[in-house]
Amino acid sequence: MVADHATVAADVIARQEAILALARAEGRVTVDGLAARFGVTPQTIRKDLNVLAARRVLARVHGGAVIQSGTANMEYEKRKQIAAGEKAAIGRAAAALVPDEASLFINIGTTTEAVSEALLSRRALMVITNNINVANRMRLFPQFEVVVAGGVVRGSDGGIVGEAAVDFIRQFRVDFAVIGASAIDADGALLDYDFREVKVAQAIIVNARHVILVADATKFSRAAPVRIAHMSQIHTFVTDVCSDPVRRVCDEEDVRLIEAAGPG
Repeated sequence: MVADHATVAADVIARQEAILALARAEGRVTVDGLAARFGVTPQTIRKDLNVLAARRVLARVHGGAVIQSGTANMEYEKRKQIAAGEKAAIGRAAAALVPDEASLFINIGTTTEAVSEALLSRRALMVITNNINVANRMRLFPQFEVVVAGGVVRGSDGGIVGEAAVDFIRQFRVDFAVIGASAIDADGALLDYDFREVKVAQAIIVNARHVILVADATKFSRAAPVRIAHMSQIHTFVTDVCSDPVRRVCDEEDVRLIEAAGPG
């Protein structure tokens, strides 16, 4: 009997570790999807998720859980894979707002990179960026003038941060800014992890005539410690599906909300 209990306990631990590994790989897991994957009841999965949430490695959200990320962002390649289809749709919708011959900032983030991909059909853009990935993509097209901010290059994702980047950004006054956020609170606060990156984002917001925020729906269930700005400082918010609290904030602050259709 003791051996049977030990076997059951080992199975539970193994399943929970597998759930955690899946969440780390995908960013989000659902109760129904996990129940089907492991051949157990949804109630069993809810217990597993509650245990992992108590360990502060997952955060419970409606219908499932997301990877706990209160103080550190997940690796760049993993972030690129999360909601990739939704980010592509957001990128296309945001790019549609930018006309030919415009000047714009594009800052750090996998969703802002999706916007840069969708902008490749534009003509005669001036792009100022602190994102090496954006610069490397857009420099290949002669119709763009690409200007790269100076500063400290973050090895994890190619972002350029620090006071030198802030001072560089302040030299410009552009038509549009495309910015991202790592988390969005229900009260409309825009949040990130690196205070050096936040300083650059704040300079970008101040020096653009029209600020476009791009973020997929997973950002509504994440937490980050550093405040970038508030939704009231944004002109247009492009997402896939907006949460009800943030939708209300957009209405109250007269922020244009665009919901782009993702996969399916």
